[in-house]
Amino acid sequence: MQVAEHDTAPDTAKELGAFLERRREQIAQRWADAALFRTVFTVSRDEAVEAGKSVVDALADVARSGRLEDVDAPGFGTVRDQLGRMAAARARAGFTPVQIAGEVADLREPVTALLRTEFQDAERANACAQALAVLTATLRLVIMETTVSAGEELIARQRQQLLEVATPVIKLWDGVVAVPLIGTLDSARSQVVMESLLEAIVDQRAAYAILDITGVPTVDSLVAQHLMKTVAAARLMGAECIVSGIRPAIAQTIVHLGIDLGSIITRAGLADALAYALTQQGIVVSPRPATGASPR
Repeated sequence: MQVAEHDTAPDTAKELGAFLERRREQIAQRWADAALFRTVFTVSRDEAVEAGKSVVDALADVARSGRLEDVDAPGFGTVRDQLGRMAAARARAGFTPVQIAGEVADLREPVTALLRTEFQDAERANACAQALAVLTATLRLVIMETTVSAGEELIARQRQQLLEVATPVIKLWDGVVAVPLIGTLDSARSQVVMESLLEAIVDQRAAYAILDITGVPTVDSLVAQHLMKTVAAARLMGAECIVSGIRPAIAQTIVHLGIDLGSIITRAGLADALAYALTQQGIVVSPRPATGASPR
């Protein structure tokens, strides 16, 4: 008995695959009205139907292979590509992986309804329905994994974009660019600073680059090393790098850590650093009159 049951399982899976292939048009038409397809393909229903057909074909391949519970079955590659993009669109709209998986589960009902009408033999219908339930459960798992992965990639991209926005490179003068840093510096942000500054040096053909850390509350040894590497990289690009805004607490930390900044040009503030850069280019910088003083 056990051997017989084991032998009929592949046959049932293949029968399900043949059914999906025969009814791909009807299934795709019904799926086009399901929430997952309807809310993604809002312009053309025909596009939703075609997307549905590609998913049905992929699931038919999985069923014919007999690997209903294997998320790595080759047929699921197309599913990841097609439904994965749709799930990502739903995730961007604010839906959670669990909600999206629920919408995927809803795709099973119209297929089961068609299956019941096709098979007059109740035993065959039940066997195929059970195989369909297994296939749908695996499909839900595949989509949940894809959605979570897409969400992690989106978060990583957004974090990178935030880092870039938080480290703007400003052109102060012809040949002079600056990065006014505000907030905590870590290794990831320090790397973005270096990349952004070097790109600006090339784009602006800058001869001087100013790193202003007035708004940085603390600097540890790793961040200090990153700053020194940024200065060295800027020099290799042909630009002199000036560090400005080193506050007393940071200066004490740098001294305590034994980090030698003797080879780096430093200035008290951004204005002083700009004045130095302009002076080095032969531009005369006149001191600003004190408030209330009469110009001569």
